[in-house]
Amino acid sequence: MRLASTYGRYGYRRIMALRQREGWQVNAKRVARIWWCEGLKVPRRQPKRGRLWLTDGSCIRLRPCWPGHVWAYDIVQDRTHDGRKFRTLTVIDEFSRECLAIVMSRRLTADDVLQVLADVFIEHGPPDHIRSGNGPEFAAEAVRAWLGEVGVKTLFIEPGSPWENGYNESFNGKLRDELLDREIFSTLHEAKVLIERWCLCYNTVRPQSALG
Repeated sequence: MRLASTYGRYGYRRIMALRQREGWQVNAKRVARIWWCEGLKVPRRQPKRGRLWLTDGSCIRLRPCWPGHVWAYDIVQDRTHDGRKFRTLTVIDEFSRECLAIVMSRRLTADDVLQVLADVFIEHGPPDHIRSGNGPEFAAEAVRAWLGEVGVKTLFIEPGSPWENGYNESFNGKLRDELLDREIFSTLHEAKVLIERWCLCYNTVRPQSALG
């Protein structure tokens, strides 16, 4: 119950993984029985989706094969309690699922994107490729030119096809489901603190089922 209360959007399998990490010898069936007896809700299974690459090796979308191979970035929008919008830039490594940067501001311009990328490149080194939508913050000539100068290839998804940026869309969906839709942010500073705390938990505590 303690973990279910702390991580309200985790299913019993993630709770089981956290218990096992703490040294508990429990299996999925026992955790599931306790889960249902306590009246906890198990999130619905998501339908299986087709791959965006073919099994014969030909790529419809470049598949990440190692850390630093393909990064992705996108913007999530929300509001503080006074109704004013704020935007959150998220940068992830598609292979490791790690969130490399998460930055909030009332406005995010191409210059802001360049500054965030420069800081992350210094910390982690530049990736081989970076995937994004076609928004003005990402497709600006200054951003494309700078990425070309540092040797990073750009991968722009087709307009109106967010599923082509699936790893980042998945991350942003978890951010919205587990935090943004559950909190009322009084100020932008409060939003920054809570979002950065959630990101730290995502990178260091949250079990990643796709990575085992």
